[in-house]
Amino acid sequence: MGKASRDKRDIYYRKAKEEGWRARSAFKLLQIDEEFNIFEGVKRVVDLCAAPGSWSQVLSRKLYLPSKQSPVSKDGELPLIVAIDLQPMAPIEGVIQVQGDITNARTAEVVIRHFDGCKADLVVCDGAPDLTGLHDMDEFVQSQLILAGLTIVTHILRPGGKFIAKIFRGKDTSLLYCQLKLFFPVVTFAKPKSSRNSSIEAFAVCENYSPPGGFNPKDLHRLLEMVGSPSGGDDLDCSSGWLEGPNKVYIPFLACGDLSGYDSDRSYPLPKVADGTYQSLDPVQPPIAPPYKRALEMKKASSHGIRDLEKLSLDA
Repeated sequence: MGKASRDKRDIYYRKAKEEGWRARSAFKLLQIDEEFNIFEGVKRVVDLCAAPGSWSQVLSRKLYLPSKQSPVSKDGELPLIVAIDLQPMAPIEGVIQVQGDITNARTAEVVIRHFDGCKADLVVCDGAPDLTGLHDMDEFVQSQLILAGLTIVTHILRPGGKFIAKIFRGKDTSLLYCQLKLFFPVVTFAKPKSSRNSSIEAFAVCENYSPPGGFNPKDLHRLLEMVGSPSGGDDLDCSSGWLEGPNKVYIPFLACGDLSGYDSDRSYPLPKVADGTYQSLDPVQPPIAPPYKRALEMKKASSHGIRDLEKLSLDA
């Protein structure tokens, strides 16, 4: 699909480039904030699975830059933003980058050090696995990514804080909801206007972090597994089947963003220009070290002969 064609078919893709966002996903976080006011009073925030950085951009523009430009703010009072990803990303003003694994306890220690021993007011995560097209498989892997995010959340989020994470809706959504409710009294699944209706994507908005009394982060997985069994016994298959019938869980689900605004599934005409020729903008910031970089290099090398391909393999 050409850039101009995609500009016409995806209004948020075009708007992201026009407004300087690295990805259209920036609008999703902005629309979640419109509904839930998640940035109010936030001084320390962590962006998990941050690359290419569109959510970190939102955090910078909504928190760091207004505070920096305020005549009454001081350097020591500026909001602190930490972005974590396995992949490097181009710098963003006011954002501290940590290249690390969100499942590693050492990553949590690095975050706390950047916060001078304090914990975060807000943790956000727009991460997703490589999709297979098999919805049950994609939903399961995504839920495991969220629970991995929850692992670091239990180490770095202050009591009363908020956690925002991408989810894939499916047959085990009730189980994930109940697992999140162990730690957050208020959990709402939200669908931003910029998220396509054709997508199973939604976002868990978890408020007022309140871990169980006497909670030890080492017990996290045992607690999560117990939600999957009505008896809490040893035969834990972590299934949501028992959450049906008389035990059915009704999940708060909310559409957010201006419902009369742009429709993410609709095509819009390209803007008219003086000379009649529309010029599509380039992406704001292409990935600087994408995971598929080596595949592209090998493909390019193979087109120039097997010797180049062998040399590339030896150099790797």
